[in-house]
Amino acid sequence: MRVALYQCTPLPLDVAGNLQRLHDIAHQAKDIDLLVLPEMFLTGYNIGAPAVARLAQTRDGDAAQQIAGLAKATGMAIVYGYPERGADGQIYNSVQLIDAHGKSLCNYRKTHLFGELDHSMFTKGPDAFPVIELNGWKLGLLICYDLEFPENTRRLALAGAELIVVPTANMAPYDFIADVTVRCRAFENQCYVAYANYCGHEGSIHYCGQSSIAAPNGQQVALAQQDEILIVATLDHQQLLDAKNGNFYLADRRPELYRELSKR
Repeated sequence: MRVALYQCTPLPLDVAGNLQRLHDIAHQAKDIDLLVLPEMFLTGYNIGAPAVARLAQTRDGDAAQQIAGLAKATGMAIVYGYPERGADGQIYNSVQLIDAHGKSLCNYRKTHLFGELDHSMFTKGPDAFPVIELNGWKLGLLICYDLEFPENTRRLALAGAELIVVPTANMAPYDFIADVTVRCRAFENQCYVAYANYCGHEGSIHYCGQSSIAAPNGQQVALAQQDEILIVATLDHQQLLDAKNGNFYLADRRPELYRELSKR
């Protein structure tokens, strides 16, 4: 499967502008099966609670319908971040996966909110970590800070995830997350991790870029630096098999020893 990550500067408060540049990059990309965009791509991330409340959309809202049409037109699946207004009236930091037929396969809500900014804008997502199938690959979703809790990637790996997709808005001084943690999560769970970040500035936030796709052996098979770019890698099931032959973390687990870790 050919996976592309679009590392870009934020375009805050401009839903129409973000949909247009998604249209442009999707039509420029060639032979891509899955295109991944950063966290809150639709609206920008550092925009404040009033703007989030004003711009939030339902999972089947106008933006979703436009992106579904684009996915069908280009023949690629698309993962994008957006502020979701739930049926319960709450607002969630969400990502949605729409396949190449324009069908929503998964809508995931961020479960671990980061700092005052996240907590001021969003409600925590529920205990829902689905693994779905796309083009013969088992895929799980996380959002930014979620990746930094090893329990999240481990539960997806144990559920069979071969690729974990992580739309992100990671900023300085947390560059080491992009450099080290992404590769570590891929290696310790014997799966691919695709980490799509912003670059540039948004208000007081300086994003650290370094979007990457890490293979099950911990190698970065695609890596961005600090500039706007589309990076692409071809995922290979053989890499998953090879990783399992030389890495025994999952096989050697002793869950009976870890029960206390789930208690506060």
